[in-house]
Parts: sequence; C-alpha cells; structure tokens
Amino acid sequence: MNQISPIQSSARQMAAPKKVAILIYDQLCTFEYGIAVEIFDTVQSITAPLYRCETVPIESGELQLAGGLRTSCHAQLDDLSSFDLIIVPGWPPHKVISPEIADALQAAMKAGARFMTICSGIFLLVRAGLTQGKTITTHWQYIDQLSAEATNANVEENVLYCGDAQIMSSAGSAAGFDLGLEIVRQDFGTKEANRVAQRLVLPAHREGGQKQFVPRPIAHPQKGGLAKHLDQVRQQLNEPWSVTKLAALCHMSERTLMRRFQESVGLSPSQWLNRERVYFARTLLEKDHFTMDEIAQKAGFNTPETMRHHFRTQLKISPARYRGQFLAKIKDG
Repeated sequence: MNQISPIQSSARQMAAPKKVAILIYDQLCTFEYGIAVEIFDTVQSITAPLYRCETVPIESGELQLAGGLRTSCHAQLDDLSSFDLIIVPGWPPHKVISPEIADALQAAMKAGARFMTICSGIFLLVRAGLTQGKTITTHWQYIDQLSAEATNANVEENVLYCGDAQIMSSAGSAAGFDLGLEIVRQDFGTKEANRVAQRLVLPAHREGGQKQFVPRPIAHPQKGGLAKHLDQVRQQLNEPWSVTKLAALCHMSERTLMRRFQESVGLSPSQWLNRERVYFARTLLEKDHFTMDEIAQKAGFNTPETMRHHFRTQLKISPARYRGQFLAKIKDG
C-alpha cells in the first residue's frame, strides 16, 4: 500500500486545491466536458480537496452545446491566467479562434498554467500558437489534419496521450480519462490516481496506443484471452518473464503470443513488460523508504542501471529525479 509520511500528509492538508478551468464554447463537446468534470470536479481526497473547478466560457453570448443544449454566459478570458490547469474538452477542427482568445491563452501559458486537451481540443492550442516545439496528439481521424496544420510541433500518431510539463493532449475522447488520471498521478501520486480510477471503475493505466482502436474487420470471438494472464504477470513483475515463459503461461506458441500481443495491446511482450515495470517502479519511488536497489529488484529490473535506462527511454527522466520531483511537489502542495 502506498503510504504517505506524516510530513507529506500535513503538507497536503495545508495546500490549497489546484485551480482548474474547464473551457466552454459554442458547440461544446459535452462528453469531453463530462470527463473533465468527473475527474477534476468530483474527486475529493481523504485528507483535503485536490482541485477546485470552474467552468470558464471563452466565447460570449448564448452558446449552443452539442446535442442542442443551450447556455447563456459572458466571456471571462481575463481570468485564465489565475488557473493552475486549463482543460480544453474538444474543439471543432474547422473552428477558427479570435485574437482575444489567442491572447488570453498565451497570457495564461506565460503565467505558468498547464493545459490538458481532450481529443480535438489540441486544435485550439495550435491555433493560439502555443504548440511550437511541443509533442502533441489527437484522435486518429484528425491526425493528418493536425500534422498538416501543426508543422512546428511533433505529432504523435500512436499514443493515448502525450506531452510535457505544460501541454498534455489525449487521443480519442475516452483517452481523456487516461490523461486525467495521469495528471492526478503527477500532482498527488499513484495512490490518489488509483482511488479516482476505482471510483470511475476504470483501469488506472491502459497499455498501448490508439492504433489498436482504428476500425478493423470484426474477428470471431476467441477463447483464452490475455487479460487474466497479464494480471498474473503484473503480480509477479520481479520474475524473469521471457517470451518462452509468457507463451507457456498463456498456453500459446511464441509466434501466436507475439501476434496476439500486437492485436490486443499494440505492443510486443517485452515492450509491455517494461512499461508495466516502470509503472510499478513509479509507485515505489513515491514512497521514501525503498532504496533504488530494492525498487529495481521488486520491479524486475534487477539493477538500478537497467531501471534507469528504461525510465529515461519511457519518461525522459531518471528514477532519482522522478522521486525528488514527486516528493518536492507533495511537500510544496
């Protein structure tokens, strides 16, 4: 169980909730808006509220939402710079933005606000001029349009979400849940993210990329799915899981296992295993009583050097720096 030290717990209780703005606009994507509300406005910690949300209209007048709902509000663009996190719940890919919206978003970014976009929401930030040099993504249907438009950004085609410390974007609408949980984890740790995921009856971490969700011919149902076997591997990550051993566990040939992994997960067995080990190691790094050697052994990396290699490959950060940043964030609130 992920324990919080008394010092960390006290700091969390004293910290003010992070301010979150959920943007609203004409033709708002109501499902994506609901995702933001469910994760950031409904969530409550055992010790203290984690976030305080406000709906911020970025267009004035009577707004008609997707599905025919209507709302009347006035733009409050000047308030955006006061928020810690700004969520863009979709944005119609054909929709242009006004100079006032662009100026407000740029000012918020300069003030240090973070941005989370869901599905097509990244187009708003592209058109506001915020994505130069950033790594971004969107729904697979819009990838070509995004690549053509965001020529000064790095567009990822096969991820559920991506980004850096200030701009993070998700693929399809449901990937907004994955990204939201990741942001909760970054802010408050794996324990809080897992608790939110449990409330929403969602996996705390999904593997693979969005290629696995691209339409394909419907296959006949097959017996002996991977899920139960992968759950067993997750419970024994310290074991040396070779492809031969995994194939035997799943009662498949090695060739069949490789094919089924690509079809079901979108990764090779070794890629999946390394991602699971990094994810598990992160939960251990968030506790201050395990040494690097102990964490490397428990996660199945065996040596801190191997663990460091996979952290840098996947997260672009070392385990020690990850721990230091997480503990500092908890202390500072």
